[in-house]
Amino acid sequence: MGVLSQVVLLPLAPVRGVVWIAERMRDIAEEELCHPSVLRARLAALNEALESGAIGPEEFDREEDRLLDLLERSGGREGKARVSTP
Repeated sequence: MGVLSQVVLLPLAPVRGVVWIAERMRDIAEEELCHPSVLRARLAALNEALESGAIGPEEFDREEDRLLDLLERSGGREGKARVSTP
């Protein structure tokens, strides 16, 4: 960026900072929700709900498929931290 464009875009710096922070917060929340240990705990709770009769087999199958897909996609991320800078 040239000096002129930096001067012109300077008033937008706080907005860009807020957007960057919001994106990082979203990324961290997604990682925490899709962490393999969290997904395994949700699968265990789902099995308990089926056994207790709180949910039916159709709902169980639908939710189990969704959780297993998430677990498969997040399997390689366990123990890895992502760090990025603005």
